[in-house]
Amino acid sequence: MAEKFLNLVGGKWVPAKSGEFFENRNPANWEELIGLFPKSGPEDVDAAVGAAKEAFRSWRLVPAPKRAEIIVRAGEILRARKEELARDMTREMGKVIAETRGDVQEAIDCAYFAAGEGRRLYGDTTPSELPDKMALSIRCPIGVAALITPWNFPMAIPSWKAFPALVAGNTIVLKPATETPLSSYHLFRVLEEAGMPPGVVNLVTGGGSSCGQPLAEHRDVGVVSFTGSSAVGKLLAQATGQSLKRLSLELGGKNAQVVMDDADIDLAIEGALWGAFGTTGQRCTATSRLILHRPIAAEFTRRLVAAAGQIAIGNGLDAGVQMGPTVSEKQRQTVHDYVEIGRKEGAKLLLGGASLTEGPHANGWFHQPTIFGDVTPGMRIAQEEIFGPVLSILTVDSFEEAIAVLNDTVYGLSSSIYTRDVNRAMRAIRDIEAGITYINGPTIGAEVHLPFGGVKETGNGHREASHTVLDIFTEWKSVYIDYSGRLQRAQIDNY
Repeated sequence: MAEKFLNLVGGKWVPAKSGEFFENRNPANWEELIGLFPKSGPEDVDAAVGAAKEAFRSWRLVPAPKRAEIIVRAGEILRARKEELARDMTREMGKVIAETRGDVQEAIDCAYFAAGEGRRLYGDTTPSELPDKMALSIRCPIGVAALITPWNFPMAIPSWKAFPALVAGNTIVLKPATETPLSSYHLFRVLEEAGMPPGVVNLVTGGGSSCGQPLAEHRDVGVVSFTGSSAVGKLLAQATGQSLKRLSLELGGKNAQVVMDDADIDLAIEGALWGAFGTTGQRCTATSRLILHRPIAAEFTRRLVAAAGQIAIGNGLDAGVQMGPTVSEKQRQTVHDYVEIGRKEGAKLLLGGASLTEGPHANGWFHQPTIFGDVTPGMRIAQEEIFGPVLSILTVDSFEEAIAVLNDTVYGLSSSIYTRDVNRAMRAIRDIEAGITYINGPTIGAEVHLPFGGVKETGNGHREASHTVLDIFTEWKSVYIDYSGRLQRAQIDNY
């Protein structure tokens, strides 16, 4: 019988009040039931938020360096258990073991980086315009933080949100994606073991409408951090706008890699393969468009298609496998639908285009690496986020056209250009409309000490990771200390 997992509310592991559970299955082998998780609803959310609100009263008074020490211990536990956590993540999410090890490593890196902020949390100290008066600014925690996370990085993304929120003095309630609750369960077990006080961290599992929406809209939640689709992000913006609570959105992407005629072709092919087909294309930073300078387009396309055709597809725990399944049957169907859209739009199918349903792939949600040629900028497959192993190739005649085509999308997360010309590289950095730009590297591979996020419909102006994440989880307070012993009126008494 499958193991039944529980929610974490107020320091206790409890079932959903409904008593109902949902299944978590292996996308590489749908017959493998990993576990049953609480099917939570508004009552469970209310209990978790209530516990977090109560715990905030004392947690905010713990000195930030002491809060950070718990996060350091969590990082050490994650490091010690990296392999077992990675293997469980591959079982529930599907990406290959090398990538899930990287996912856990990102959580470890984030723990160490966020903990360092516990001895910074810098504000500003400035001169006052009046005598015998001090002026400074400090960061203050907001309160209860609602964290709503996706399935593609089921430990890295929760850690990006949870660790800095906690170091800043907030308490948290996390609702992970229903496809990958086990990794969040493991993360919260680690936080509990590291010494997190009861109620500071709370975990509820369940669907978006029954669990995520009530959490985001809860009156006692002060800040919401959401990673997911732009469509859902817009709905959250409308809902949270009614109370004017803080909202951070990290949303979709339609990222492009440009390859100019002076590029290192071998390096650019390697980058395109990793960018397009790593994580089965299920990354918000995945390379979904490949923009090729015409002089090298034919050779590049031929070599890329040949290389992509050799990608080994299977269970991510098996040796030699380079690409796992899509996360679910629904996601594979979405990929299939976009393949049909591309065909109808007149794009040329150069590779793949089909689901894998026989032999070793019979029980999983596998799809072939797929490449389209003859794609034009206005096609849907060049404009809409697919979130699967589908790459669209567009051809341009100049650097200027390449940048214009790259920018011709409602998204602006990640971008890439391969060129040996430093002048082109610098103009690309200046002119590309994206939150992330790589020079001679693929569109994926963020590091935790740099800001992560994008422009246009990729987000609402916030940045995760780096010290910039603190702007999500803190409020600024300006402080004036007047030790003159008399009334001093700024802008009046000093002029």
